[in-house]
Formats: sequence, structure tokens, C-alpha cells
Amino acid sequence: MSDMLWKSAPGQPPLPAAAFAPVAAPIEGATALKVRIHQRLIELLNLSLLDKTPRESLRLDIRGAVSALLTEEKRILSLAQTDQLIEDVLDELLGLGPLEPLLKDETVSDILINTHETVYVERRGILERTDVQFQDTRHLVRIINKIVAAVGRRVDESQPMVDARLADGSRVNAIIPPLAVDGPLVSIRKFAKTPIHMNRLIELGSVTSEMAHILEGIVKSRRNVLISGGTGSGKTTLLNALSAFIDHHERVVTIEDSAELQLQQPHVGRLETRPANIEGRGEVTQRDLVRNALRMRPDRIIVGEVRAGEAFDMLQAMNTGHDGSMTTVHANTPRDALSRIEQMIGMAGLEISPRSVRQQIAAAIHVVVQAERMDDGRRRIVSIVEITGMEEDVISTQEIFRFNRRGRGADGGIAGQFETTGVRPRCLDVMAARGLALPQMIFTSGRQSV
Repeated sequence: MSDMLWKSAPGQPPLPAAAFAPVAAPIEGATALKVRIHQRLIELLNLSLLDKTPRESLRLDIRGAVSALLTEEKRILSLAQTDQLIEDVLDELLGLGPLEPLLKDETVSDILINTHETVYVERRGILERTDVQFQDTRHLVRIINKIVAAVGRRVDESQPMVDARLADGSRVNAIIPPLAVDGPLVSIRKFAKTPIHMNRLIELGSVTSEMAHILEGIVKSRRNVLISGGTGSGKTTLLNALSAFIDHHERVVTIEDSAELQLQQPHVGRLETRPANIEGRGEVTQRDLVRNALRMRPDRIIVGEVRAGEAFDMLQAMNTGHDGSMTTVHANTPRDALSRIEQMIGMAGLEISPRSVRQQIAAAIHVVVQAERMDDGRRRIVSIVEITGMEEDVISTQEIFRFNRRGRGADGGIAGQFETTGVRPRCLDVMAARGLALPQMIFTSGRQSV
């Protein structure tokens, strides 16, 4: 394998001396050196065999080549520095270059790239700048293209914005010039390798055990759920956690712009939108996929996020035998979430009166769960609201749980507690009919939820 890995004629050494012809003056800087050696190796390696070569074997194969290139570059590195350089070069060859250490760091939840010179990460809800850099804009754009090409998408001047995902489901958004004035901007929302379950959310203080019990009952009794929240509030994480309560005998179809849900059921059909090609054709929208999903005999439909006219088709699915469906929406409060759904239905281009739209919403959605990322970096479920019907032209709701914010604690974090409102949810009767009983004492007015 070693001889085949290099571009050399049969019978010749895998690394002929001519391959290391003198080069121009060395580029200073660790990043520049790494990229320069990577570019030289690209010329020498048989790239078609890279994916078939184990990382350990490739490390041994390129060690000699790196040493020879360092000699030609007139650079002297310690053994530790050489080992690190080899790891960096391997990341360039097999992975995403400077991003690989951040992607492997389990404490990092978000990676934010502001041009090739500046990279921030979020750890435990706090943003901090790193010393990670790309050599130049071309280096960063090459990494972006590597990401989007893996999922059959593209980014260029004619289509300078793109949504994509990594192999582990992490969400990627990239925008390049001319829309990004100073250089490419990339946002990566990392997802845990192991999906976060409800017990973990309880440990993190995002939800209480009592709230978790009623959410479990809501999902198992096939109530339709709308998860609302701002950017980074944990909507998708919560959706993943709730999906764990779906019975394994049910057929679930998921619909997303960029596939990132991590459902644990064995019977899941995953659908993903497709952007238009370079000729402006072939686009498949979420609305197209929702319509198609109705023909796939789903028990439940889960839409990663509704943004436009697909909200109407989602409501139709909820109202026509697909109970227990779930979706998310960007909104600051449960009431705002319902208003946004109403506005999205207007985007579908249908002539429906506002009252009819609200009747559809009131009949389709049973529970709204509001998530929030607070300024201490922690994510919490701040409200669970049940929709009870219509009162004249207004959708009527009742809050079951809420987070009562008191101020700040001594550690600088948000001080407060989860409380019940004393309202007995109507969905308790549905749960009881399905053999799911909850203690009535949970809903005592003003009782702190723990």
C-alpha cells in the first residue's frame, strides 16, 4: 500500500528525490508551513487511495515525506512539533484542517468563523476567541467547499449562501463574498455524538423531573407539539429528547432543510430539501416534502423547523390523522409562535380568512413548549402552554409550567425556579384514556417544580 500511495512509477522509490525540488523562500508561520506542506503532499499522493488508507498507515507513510520537505524548507522542528505538524497535515488531508481539533473538543458547542483570521467557540454558553486561523481566504473557502460537497451542495458567487451538515449531523451555515463583506463567515452548531435524553436535560437544569413527566405523557398520548424559541435556545436538542418517547412500533418521517435530527427509533424515514442547481432547476422545498410524506404512511411527521408555507401543510397533516407530530419555530413567546404560524400560512398563497387560519391552528396544535437561552448561557424550558380552543377570534391558551426569574445569583447566573400555575391540563384526560396517569399534586398552584 505504501508504494501505491505515492505517484511513482513501478519499481521506483515512493519518494523520488526529484519530487522535492528546491522551492521558493519558506513561508513563515506554523499555519503557512502546514498548508504549504499539505499542498506539496497533494502533488505527491495518489488521492484516490487516501480514503482507503487507515489513518495510522497514512501517518507512517507521510512521516518520511514530511521530514524530507522540512529539510528542503530548511526548517528544524522538535519531535513533538513534527508529530503535531503531521497530525495537522493529516487533518488537512482527511478532515477539515484547523477545525478538526475544535470538532473533536466535546466542550465546544458552537464554532463561529469570522473570516480566515478569527475563530470563536462557545463553551458552556460563553463565547471565547481561539488561536485557530486559516492561511488565507482561499484556504477557508476550500474547507467550506469540502463540507458542502459532501452533502451534494455548492457555494460560489452565484449562490453565496449555503446550509449543510457534517457527517455527525452538526449544522453548518456558510456565506461568502460578495455577501460577506470582509471574507467568508461560517457557523457550525455541533451536535453531541450521543443524543441528549431528557434525564440529561434534568441534570443540566433545563427542565425539571415533573415537567419531564408531563412532556413524556404529551408525546406518548400523541399530542401535537410546537417547540418555540430563539436561535441557539436548544429547540432541536429538545425535539430529539422528546422523540425518545415515541413508541418504537411507530413509523416516523422527518423533514429538514439540513438533516440533523438524531431519532433513536428503528422505523424512521429521513427527508432533506434540495436547493436549485446551477441552472436554477431541481429545487425541492420543505413544502414539497411534507406533501410527499403524507403518501408515505407515517404515524408521525416531524418537521425540523417551519419557516414558510409548509406550516399550512404541517397543520393539515396534524389535523388529518397524524397525531403526535412535532415541529419547531423561531419565536420569543408561545403567543408569538402562534402568530408566526399564522403569518407563515399566509405565505402559502391561499385565500383563507384569519379566523379560519386560527381555527386550523387551534385544532392542530395541542401544546407549545417555549425554550430560551438566557444571558448566563444556560438553556431552559421557560413555559409549557396548552391550547384549549377558540374564544371568538382569539386562540385560547393556558400555561401549565413556567420559569419564574428572580434576578441573579451570587455566581452571576440567573436565579429563579420552575413553578406550576395550578391549571389542570385538559390533555390529562387523553393521557388517562391511554393508560398514562400523572399525580394530581403536580399541578398544585404555585408549587415549585423540582
